Amino acid sequence: MSHNRNLKYLNDRRIVYRRHPITDIPDQENEVYMFYLNGTRECYELFRSSAKITTYKSLKWHLLVLWYLNPQLDQDDFMKLAEIICDKENGFISFNIHIELLRKIVYEVSMLDLEKPPNNKLRKVIFKPNNMINKEEKLRIVGQLIGRSKSVTSSDIYDMMLSINDSDRKITIKRLSIHLNCSTRTIHRNMCEELKREKELLNQQL
Repeated sequence: MSHNRNLKYLNDRRIVYRRHPITDIPDQENEVYMFYLNGTRECYELFRSSAKITTYKSLKWHLLVLWYLNPQLDQDDFMKLAEIICDKENGFISFNIHIELLRKIVYEVSMLDLEKPPNNKLRKVIFKPNNMINKEEKLRIVGQLIGRSKSVTSSDIYDMMLSINDSDRKITIKRLSIHLNCSTRTIHRNMCEELKREKELLNQQL
């Protein structure tokens, strides 16, 4: 799902922007999904949801992940890619950024350890690309798999948030509690500030 983003530049140049775990082994796997009981941080799925990049911090993280996933890019190639991402007309970003500030951010990214995996959210359920199941079935599967846990965690909430957003529905505390088979109080207790912001961003982009 491209969410009206212009991915042609990335696809034409075979830029990797999504990668499934490469060393973490799923506890359960079939032709549709991979399930990690304790979660994995190795799943990078940029531009999966409808939410656009809305802050400099998020932009820097996205650029870091892109360079980490595409180590073959040199400085000039990566700067061109960054310019494509930061052109509002291409649908990746929600704000304008001056070219000099972008060059500064690219330089700062280049100074980081590009061989070290960037910080990433914990995921438990990862659907395989090109599967034929519908959005309702995905919601059911995520709820069923996560429902095996004795307690709901922030990563469980994040997975369910992505699934609800993918079904083009508004994310609410009540809806999360229903699909995760827990109380709304449990959702509130395990929903950190970062997840609250993510929830608002996902809902705004519907």
